[in-house]
Amino acid sequence: MEQTNLTYPVGGAPLRARKTLSPTARAWLFLSPSMLFLVVLIAASLLVLRMSVGTKGAEWTGFSLASYAQLLEPYYLKSLLLTLRLALVSALIAVILAIPVGYSMSRLQSPLLRRLFLAAVLLPLLVNLLLQSYGWLVILGPAGMLNQALMGLDLIQRPVMLLYNQTGVLMGLVQTAFPLAVLPIASAMRGVARSYEEAAATLGASRFQVFRQVVIPMSLPGIITGATLVFAYNASSFVVPLLLGGRRVPMLAVMVHDQIAPLMNWPAASAAGVVLIVTTLAIMTFSEFVTGRRRRVLEASQ
Repeated sequence: MEQTNLTYPVGGAPLRARKTLSPTARAWLFLSPSMLFLVVLIAASLLVLRMSVGTKGAEWTGFSLASYAQLLEPYYLKSLLLTLRLALVSALIAVILAIPVGYSMSRLQSPLLRRLFLAAVLLPLLVNLLLQSYGWLVILGPAGMLNQALMGLDLIQRPVMLLYNQTGVLMGLVQTAFPLAVLPIASAMRGVARSYEEAAATLGASRFQVFRQVVIPMSLPGIITGATLVFAYNASSFVVPLLLGGRRVPMLAVMVHDQIAPLMNWPAASAAGVVLIVTTLAIMTFSEFVTGRRRRVLEASQ
């Protein structure tokens, strides 16, 4: 017979009987919103996969691998390689820039300064990506702020073309994904105990040597995680390459848009999306494998 919890008022009479949920039931109830969201994502991914093997005009009834074969053409291969290269380079640059910022955040003692640092880092995530891209158009244009400043300092004689090429796209990718690199790096460096740095300093190591030989190796899992997040985010970027690169920087997400909007070729766009997702997941899986091995090595050495 199921037991119930009885709630009694001051006088002692029972008010109502309330069933007690088990811890497992409470856990599933707590996870139900996120599980529902994951179900929607999985269903959408399966629909994209089905369309990728369809034919134009018969996406749900036809079956053909022509869309995947089309991706082996030089134009699409070049687009895929360009996407992976820009995503990788932007991840490396973002991590290099994020390491000193993350280290500074991890060593701040004042809670107010820590909050101000965090707010400054998170600011790009609070501004619409479209607005950020238009801001880069104002900064990098031939008559933009950067060219005017360089010409005012007599560093250049005529405007430098920074838009509609890979340089402008790379700058936009690094800026928009920079917070994704800072946060895991700062979290990993915060976990490095000060005692390790003090022990290295007492043995005669300089500050740079302590940072390079103690802090960086022990924070490597966070650094790899930050690089992976930036890579995955930028590999699927659409707004930044479309506005800052135009049609001269044909990243794969832009190509997917072109296949859908003017051509209405859903199978080709779906196949390109599937290839991009699989490639990104493979690289993230490898990164997670390397991070896990490094974390186990660090745990064993402590």
